[in-house]
Amino acid sequence: MADHIYKFNITMTCGGCSGAVDRVLKKLDGKGPRRPQLPPGRMPRFPGCDHAADPATLAGVKSHTVSLDSQTAEVVAAESLDYDTVLNTIKKTGKKVNTGEADGQTMAV
Repeated sequence: MADHIYKFNITMTCGGCSGAVDRVLKKLDGKGPRRPQLPPGRMPRFPGCDHAADPATLAGVKSHTVSLDSQTAEVVAAESLDYDTVLNTIKKTGKKVNTGEADGQTMAV
C-alpha cells in the first residue's frame, strides 16, 4: 500500500486560522478528541463484525503540516483516506480552499 500526499492552498489570515486547520487534521490522524471516549481496551463491537474497531485502522492521516506563511497544508495519508474526506474536513473550518492536489494531480476544490 502506498501513502497519498495531499496538498492544499488555503486562505489563512492569522494563527487562529492555521490552528483551526491543524486541529481538524489532528482529528483525522487519531490524535484529536473523539467521541465517545471509551476506557482503554474497550473498543466498540459492531453487529456482524467478529472483531473490535482498531484505532490504527480508523486513523488515516500519518502526518501533516500547516504553514501560515505559505498558506498551505500538506497531508500524508494512508491509502484508505481519500482526497475528498480531507478536503471536506478542512472546509469545515470555514477557511477557503483555493487549490488542491492529490499525488501530484490537480484536483477540484
